[in-house]
Amino acid sequence: MLVKEIMTKPVITIEYDKTIFDACEKYREYKIGCLIITKNSECVGIVTERDIIERTICKKIDPNKTQIKDIMTFDIETVHELNTVEDVIKIMKEKNIKKLPVIKNDDIVGIITVTDITRAKPEFSKRFINSWVKPEWED
Repeated sequence: MLVKEIMTKPVITIEYDKTIFDACEKYREYKIGCLIITKNSECVGIVTERDIIERTICKKIDPNKTQIKDIMTFDIETVHELNTVEDVIKIMKEKNIKKLPVIKNDDIVGIITVTDITRAKPEFSKRFINSWVKPEWED
């Protein structure tokens, strides 16, 4: 099975110089768990709800004055839409990540998450994912 068959699209992005509050509005509007951060339409990072909680709220940073680039994760892994789901699982395990932007011709065309994989291939949940992803309360 190929990534393009199960990825979520369109991917929701936000420019790196927008505020954290702007990102929160996108979360509310689209009901998503992460945003891909772009600079001039190029993928430069990712920010998750957890990032916002830990890097903004818990540190008492003003989300109206702080740009998303100040809390985002840089140097993120990406996968091509023609990668196999097995390739993605391997990358996720090795890098301990749960979300990967999907690229085609240097453009962001989607995102693939652990949830996408387990929905499409429930057998992967038992064989691969459960042995790797710990519940967050065990951290």
